[in-house]
Amino acid sequence: MKPNILLIMVDQMRGDCLSLLDHPVVDTPNLDQLARNGVLFKNTYAATPTCVPARASVLTGMSQTSTGRVGYQDRIPWNYEHTLPGELAKAGYHTQAVGKMHVYPARNLVGFHNVVLHDGYLHYNRFKQQNLEADSYNYSGDDYLPWLKEQAGSQVDLIDLGLDCNASTVARPWHLPESLHPTNWVVTQSIDFLRRRDPTKPFFLKMSFVRPHPPFDPPQVFFDMYKDLELPDPPVGDWAEQEDLQRFGYNPITDRGKVPKNRLQRARAAYYALITHIDYQIGRFMIAMEEHGVLHNTVVLFVSDHGELLGDHHLFRKSLAYEGSAKVPFILSDPGNLLGIKKNQVVEEVVELRDIMPTLLDAANVEIPETVEGKSVLNLLAEQSEEWREYIHGEHAHGQLSHHYLTDGKEKYIWYSRTGEEQLFNLVEDPQEVTNLSNKEEYRHRLEFWRQRLVGELDGREEGYTDGERLIEGRITKACLDHLLESVGKK
Repeated sequence: MKPNILLIMVDQMRGDCLSLLDHPVVDTPNLDQLARNGVLFKNTYAATPTCVPARASVLTGMSQTSTGRVGYQDRIPWNYEHTLPGELAKAGYHTQAVGKMHVYPARNLVGFHNVVLHDGYLHYNRFKQQNLEADSYNYSGDDYLPWLKEQAGSQVDLIDLGLDCNASTVARPWHLPESLHPTNWVVTQSIDFLRRRDPTKPFFLKMSFVRPHPPFDPPQVFFDMYKDLELPDPPVGDWAEQEDLQRFGYNPITDRGKVPKNRLQRARAAYYALITHIDYQIGRFMIAMEEHGVLHNTVVLFVSDHGELLGDHHLFRKSLAYEGSAKVPFILSDPGNLLGIKKNQVVEEVVELRDIMPTLLDAANVEIPETVEGKSVLNLLAEQSEEWREYIHGEHAHGQLSHHYLTDGKEKYIWYSRTGEEQLFNLVEDPQEVTNLSNKEEYRHRLEFWRQRLVGELDGREEGYTDGERLIEGRITKACLDHLLESVGKK
């Protein structure tokens, strides 16, 4: 029988938040063990680091330009011909998703046989109160929220916490028993799938956590692990805004600014606590897999959709190209030695989210559709591996902060397409991107090298980013134009 496939996906987890990578604070014993039983890909990026475009690349194996999602396009139907669960289902797999999907419509199966859904946070109540129809974002189809009310009482609500679902600067402990936390619920439902699955078929399970995405609400026991620790200060680049005259940092859902020190300390402690909470629940699921006799015939891939800036350079949330936002953890684990790969290794080559679909299809010995643009990392791990990519191209439509970036894991080039601003970082000597090298004469040739690479990537794009020889700033992406038209009611 083909191997079972487990895709563990978290939301908004930074690529550096693993104790195996010597993070000064975060403790992730179960993720460390997954990596010891497989391979840690140290330079993995989300090309378009927000939820919807990142998840589209995971499920289709396509780049952001091919999925049509280069920014916050969330209400465009997901009607892709080939998806990871769809191809595995056609190959005889029993497919199940538990937790966050962030597709449209919300109950779109995108190839899964079944989805047990928890996508949103505050949205369920807001849409319910407004009596919006099912063709709206339809958080009324959420499975976790009615379950929570059944368990804890009809008057219990997630807004009782007083935390917004995009608040990266405020935190407090979870207000109910730990077993009712969304993180525990995802694992409880996933364990139930092990009990109810068709034992005559291999399974593909996507176990998808909403955390450590805000709200920063870890159970008290995990918050206590971090709340009194001395945390290292976030890095602040020589290029970053040093002042906050408009006091953006006092807004709990800000994406920038100087946050009061104690408030930021609690938020960062809670974020780390959420990661350790997820780690322990992954440990719980590994125990359950062992008890159900499936651990050693299952290939496991752990990844996040994007990161969290968490105060780096006085920035918060995601979407930007900096390491805290764009770099993600990526672990391919093989407890039963099914893939014949060398274990307990760290790979430096640059990997992207679109590589997940071909990797897992390759592990299952399932044909990879021609629409897939990613590459199987199993090819990278083979003794006579094929030539790997030299770099990746990422982008995000984001108003004045719309940008493109290129990285090979050693250097990074960022171009802000509306303003023409450029940044260049040496990630080997300056992994926290503190020093912008773009204005330094000794790096002029490296700047031109990366600039011309981006010209090549953007040549022929409808936005007119380049004439084939130089970059042209001030162009607006189709995604931004669509957003502007929607906002004035013309689309």
